[in-house]
Amino acid sequence: MEQFEEKMKKSLHALSEEYATIRAGRANPHLLDKIMVDYYGTPSSLQTVANISVPEARVIQIQPWEASLVKEIEKAIMVSDLGITPNNDGKIIRLVFPELTEDRRKELVKDVKKKGENAKVAIRNIRRDANDSIKKQNKANEISEDEAKQAEDKIQKMTDKYVAEIEKMIENKSSEIMTI
Repeated sequence: MEQFEEKMKKSLHALSEEYATIRAGRANPHLLDKIMVDYYGTPSSLQTVANISVPEARVIQIQPWEASLVKEIEKAIMVSDLGITPNNDGKIIRLVFPELTEDRRKELVKDVKKKGENAKVAIRNIRRDANDSIKKQNKANEISEDEAKQAEDKIQKMTDKYVAEIEKMIENKSSEIMTI
């Protein structure tokens, strides 16, 4: 049972990480989590080569530890899927996030719901695997019919709990995106 619950927790965690990278109109440093910078020939995460701060609601400020990295960081941001052009003054890079249009907000909400549905499918697949495991144990006479039924009920309750958490996450992220 623990292994299946652990898998469900991982699915939930993966969804929350995906949601952190979705931009909701205000600057969020987690948007830069997946950006890698070439640091002396080694791909390094942006957080390891620069100080990232949010001085205003719609501005992310990136201050590299070394001035020579400004161009590399700028290049990494340009090739990423952020869709924002960085401004730099030679020492600091600023990312100014424009207000989201109503259409873009609706598009992002659709994306949030799609990712949420994918997470629910993953949870249900874990439930199916757990139920298959229980049936195999029952056929091999490792557990009784009653134990199998109890285990299936427990798996179903676990599934319902995680699906409800995903629903809550979808709702929270959607309302965050739609809030102007």
